[in-house]
Parts: sequence; structure tokens; C-alpha cells
Amino acid sequence: MNYPIYQVDAFTQTLFCGNPAAVMPLDSWLPDATLQSIAAENNLAETAYFVPVEGDDADNDFHLRWFTPGKEMDLCGHATLASAYVIFTQLGWKQDRIRFASQSGTLVVTRSDKGLTMDFPSRPPVEAELPQGILNSLNIQAVQYAGHARDWLIEVESEAAVKAVVADFSELAKHTKRAVIVTAKGDTVDFVSRFFAPEYGVDEDPVTGSAHCTSVPYWAAKLDKTAMQARQISARGGELFCELKGDRVFMSGECVLYLQGEITL
Repeated sequence: MNYPIYQVDAFTQTLFCGNPAAVMPLDSWLPDATLQSIAAENNLAETAYFVPVEGDDADNDFHLRWFTPGKEMDLCGHATLASAYVIFTQLGWKQDRIRFASQSGTLVVTRSDKGLTMDFPSRPPVEAELPQGILNSLNIQAVQYAGHARDWLIEVESEAAVKAVVADFSELAKHTKRAVIVTAKGDTVDFVSRFFAPEYGVDEDPVTGSAHCTSVPYWAAKLDKTAMQARQISARGGELFCELKGDRVFMSGECVLYLQGEITL
């Protein structure tokens, strides 16, 4: 059988920038092992799958799942943005809101003249002692803060220090099962970050929406502001416009379609 597939660059207006995600609309779920094998074959940070909601679940439109090349994730931002983009622009969705049922609850994406905006849960970090092996594997010399929610968040002294991180991914995977956010106050934006996740099969993720569920509440408290511009300063780079509202993080961004086709199973 043939199944449609799209590849979308998320959190960017420019092709070959932002974070690429594969998106596969399905009528019903394929076996989990097949979903994981497709994600491994795609070899992108995330492959998203969604199926229409049927029955009595009037609060959601689609069920949404995300897979890295190595495992299923509980939350992913850029592949959610890419999935909404495909539904809006390629599948003819008429409404201005999409509601996804996911492992992290209902996630809503709305479209407006400002682009696409995601409504995600806030996951503020809790301060914790950072294993020295993590610092060594990232070649970080000085830390302003360390804590974690799902992922470690490490604040360093400057944007230059974030750029200067050189990761030994095999060593990093030995010292933590969590992904690691390295962040600092930005020179021209509110804050910058990089995201490392070798345990998930993604050494460095270009732009990570789910990481901002942790970094946004952290920087909101530190900067005493709720609306912020963020930049992930990976090689591809990406821009996010973020706002903290209570226990929710809103993230806005653009997408660009790179590829559409079919896979044969």
C-alpha cells in the first residue's frame, strides 16, 4: 500500500532552515514497530503521524504521535507545527483551529495573519545537581543554573558560551538519559538555546518546540516578562515567538513545504 508523506521545515520562512519534520496522515494506526521503522528510515529528528478522531471525542480533531529515529516521544513542537501546516495547507482544513489529542493532553494550533500558534503545557525546571560528566561532555566551564523537567536546562553566561559548546555525544549519552538544553540571555533576542538528545537518536536538534515548554517559564521568571522572542542557534537555526500564560506556553512560527510524495509498505 502507498501512504502520503510530507517533509516540512518548521520554525522558519526559509527553505533548508528551521527543523525538518516528516508528516504522515493516516486513516488508522499502523503497528508501532512500523511507525518506528519509518521514523528510522526517514532519519529526521521527528516523524509525526496523525489519524482523525472518531466517535465521542468531540474535544479533539486528530490523534497525534511523534517518533525520533530511536523512540516515541511524549511531546514535540516542530513536528506538531509541521502537522498543522500540512492539515491547513495540503489537506484543505477550513477551520482556523486544530485540536490534537496526544500523550501530553490536548494541543491546539491556530492560524492567523501572524502564522501558526501552538498551545502547549508549561514544564518549568526544578533545580537539581548536575552530573559533572554532562558538563565535561559539553565542554562547559561555568554554569549559572541547572535543573530539569523532562530535559536538563543549563544556563551559561552568554550567547557566545552557548555557541561555543562542543558536544561529545557518546559521552553525553553515558551520563544522562535526558536531553539537554543549553541556554543564555540573547544578544539580540530574549534568549537563545541549543538542544542535545543523543539518547533519543538526535545528537543536536535544530529547533525544539518542546524544549521551550521548559525554557520559556524559566526565562519568564528570570526576565520578568511573559512575551519573548527566542532563537535556537543550531547550524540551521530557528525563530520562535513565545508567550507564557498561566500553565500554558504559546509558540508561534512559520513552515515551508520541502517535499511531498508516497511511501510503499
